[in-house]
Amino acid sequence: MKILLNLKTLRPVWSCQALCRAFQNGNKGFASLSLSYYESINRGDKEVPEYFNFASDVLDQWSKAEKDGSRASNPALWWIDGKGNEVRWSFEELGVLSRKAANVLSGPCGLQRGDRVVLILPRVPEWWLLNVACIRSGIVFMPGTPQLTAKDIQYRLQVSKAKCIITHDTLTPAVDSISSSCPFLKTKLLLSKGRRGGWLNFKELLDVAPSDHSCVKTKSDEPMSIYFTSGTTGSPKMAEHSQSSLALGLALSGRYWLDIRPSDIIWNMSDTGWVKAGLGSVFAPWLRGVTVFVHSMPQFEPREFLNTLSQYPITTVCSAPTAYRMLVQHDLTSYRFKSLRHCLTGGEPLNPEVMVQWKRQTGLDIYEGYGQTEVGIISQNEKGKKIKPGSMGTPAPPYDVQIIDENGNILPRGEEGDIAIRIKSKRPFCFFSHYVDNPEKTASVFRGNFYITGDRGLMDEDGYLWFVGRSDDVIISSGYRIGPFEVESALIEHPAVVESAVVSSPDPVRGEVVKAFVVLSPSFASHNPEKLTLELQEHVKKVTAPYKYPRKMEFVQELPKTITGKIRRNVLRKKEWGPM
Repeated sequence: MKILLNLKTLRPVWSCQALCRAFQNGNKGFASLSLSYYESINRGDKEVPEYFNFASDVLDQWSKAEKDGSRASNPALWWIDGKGNEVRWSFEELGVLSRKAANVLSGPCGLQRGDRVVLILPRVPEWWLLNVACIRSGIVFMPGTPQLTAKDIQYRLQVSKAKCIITHDTLTPAVDSISSSCPFLKTKLLLSKGRRGGWLNFKELLDVAPSDHSCVKTKSDEPMSIYFTSGTTGSPKMAEHSQSSLALGLALSGRYWLDIRPSDIIWNMSDTGWVKAGLGSVFAPWLRGVTVFVHSMPQFEPREFLNTLSQYPITTVCSAPTAYRMLVQHDLTSYRFKSLRHCLTGGEPLNPEVMVQWKRQTGLDIYEGYGQTEVGIISQNEKGKKIKPGSMGTPAPPYDVQIIDENGNILPRGEEGDIAIRIKSKRPFCFFSHYVDNPEKTASVFRGNFYITGDRGLMDEDGYLWFVGRSDDVIISSGYRIGPFEVESALIEHPAVVESAVVSSPDPVRGEVVKAFVVLSPSFASHNPEKLTLELQEHVKKVTAPYKYPRKMEFVQELPKTITGKIRRNVLRKKEWGPM
């Protein structure tokens, strides 16, 4: 095994064999003291502290544990690009670099505590670095997928009043094309070796930034991050999370669902734009001092994924059900996963037959979890408990999850209703704070004593939750949540489209995909349907994020509507899926 080099100091670090030996020592000190405290908060035995900051109260404590020898020197972050390049940061190195990055944000970028920053980066080490830097500075970061288009970015900048955007060179032309229409945007920060007019260069500024930085003392309920979540009848909403909601709300899920231990290396494949990246690639593993493994992999490649699991000492992997559906099509018995012991999934329902095939070929179970941008992990299949294929597991602490009717009454076991979380008499601390600048939307998700997830399901006699479907029209495809309104709005911009309706449609690999029913303008009625379908698909990819484009399309004379003229998507969805 070749000796790896630390990219900052060019000093030898760990070989894989030495790293694995170090892992056996485990983590003590901070872990035994603080983790039990944080877990007691999740159980409701202790109150959330008035002040909390993940950077100073968790990451810096791990750094101190490294220095005094009470924590093994396994890296905090281990990044590869599949082309021979690697980066490994200890918690101490992460601390130094994130302080320098915090000084970049508060110095040349001119940002202050409470300012909002749009962060759109692929899986590069700087994404993790800037997450931590924002937390240190009290700056509210708003992650976005690199697939966003100029129109998507413009909306996010305008509605959030963000003062800064941080991205890479691929998206700079899109940002430049709309930045003049975003009056609050003051700073554009670029992750690239080259220079571009109107942009500050992050890497150049990081090199000369001082490493001394005093972490702000943030209150636990102070804003930390905002995630954009798709809706059915309007543009994406801004769900705000506090300093403690995501960072502390995963203490027990990290133990019982992720089952991560001090010596583990976790690889979570989530896109950096989604809350699942924060949950599974930042807060849950680093709360427990675990190594986060990252492969830059722009697109999911089954063979590259399997080879990586074979070559690296990854113990825990989390990926969307779509990935597992693709993986079981390969001969998995020809691969040897030397260290892998725990497999996770979430984001959409997992087919029971895929679980069976994976277990048959690898000998490993898949533990499914269910969560939301707004509230984190809701239910989970816990290690050591019986797995019921097709079930989302049992409620995750501290949530009291129930199935309720339209009046907020709890339904008997086995009856279908709305999946809901009790919020009274005490609201769980790991909830989102609110939808920013949208009190009507915030109020709409509460019913009596409960928060309504927007999903339909049932609970069996053993307390296991079973997903039935969305109670609204949001489409969940390959783990991506897609609002039909956004796709319909993109389609209507094309001159061929008079109106459209977008619903989910079954797909053997992705679970469900976007399908558009389109009413054409008379001047386009005679066009070749196949060519027009491709043209419209390409149009949607350019107008909005490419993952939202309709993979299926049907041209119709008219759309079903209510007497008041509203499109009845439920009729079209039933056409695709049959009676639910």
